[in-house]
Amino acid sequence: MKLGAMKPQRRNRLLLILGLVGGLGLALMFVLKALNSNINLFYTPVQVTEGEVPIGARIRAGGMVEAGSIRRSDASLEVAFTVSDLAGAAFEIRYTGILPDLFREGQGVVATGTLSQDGVFFAEEILAKHDEKYMPPEVAMALDTTRQDSLQP
Repeated sequence: MKLGAMKPQRRNRLLLILGLVGGLGLALMFVLKALNSNINLFYTPVQVTEGEVPIGARIRAGGMVEAGSIRRSDASLEVAFTVSDLAGAAFEIRYTGILPDLFREGQGVVATGTLSQDGVFFAEEILAKHDEKYMPPEVAMALDTTRQDSLQP
């Protein structure tokens, strides 16, 4: 049956339904695109050092702050330190700002920022654990996975 041979009322209903379906599809596409651009994925030190992290994308990365790796600038609030997974993979984080009060060597941290071409992570935000027993869930899972992988022959 051709559109021209349809009754006007039926044709108008069909065009209205097609327009609504097209509009909903377009709205869904915009919502999914907006949500996808706001996702901050978590990466472990192994993933950062192996090049699995997209360069320049805003991500979260974390691990344990290595002992003796914290270097503070005398002229500014810039701090550089190394984060590792305690199994050999490590990368450098640079942060400009005031660190959390509980930030120290040997504890778990999660940093939000971007990875540069030379492998240095430039953090916009640093989160630190709040007591000796707490570790960010992402860091705890990553360390457990790394430990299990290193124990397997």
